[in-house]
Amino acid sequence: MLAITDDLIPMAISLVLGTLVGWERQMGRKPAGLRTHTLVCLGSTMFVLTTTHAVEAFGGPSLDASRIVHGVVTGVGFLGAGSILRQEGYVHGLTTAASVWMVAAIGVSVGVHAYSLAVIGTVFSLIVLEGYRWVERFLSPEDEQGD
Repeated sequence: MLAITDDLIPMAISLVLGTLVGWERQMGRKPAGLRTHTLVCLGSTMFVLTTTHAVEAFGGPSLDASRIVHGVVTGVGFLGAGSILRQEGYVHGLTTAASVWMVAAIGVSVGVHAYSLAVIGTVFSLIVLEGYRWVERFLSPEDEQGD
């Protein structure tokens, strides 16, 4: 039988890491913000943790955990695609879609207890989302800023 901390600790870590990325998106007033990113991260962690419970409940090593990860990646891809808009030759929402996809990866990492990988992914995501803004501003004219 699994201890409650086996679920509580990964879910709490996922909550914090998803919130960090979501906060950055919220501050930029992007289509998917704090709640969306946090829920995607929590949900992907929960799906992965569910695998452990399924193996315990239904037994057998024949349960393939990678199928759940595959489902998360595919499902979140569709969720992110919904945030992409095309207007008058411009595409908006690609970075939002990518950040939603990234928090799903963070959540999956937490779900398999790869905490250091999840923290590294979160830090690198924040570096890309915030730190690369100045690079974009330097390289692009003002009227061509992305999301």
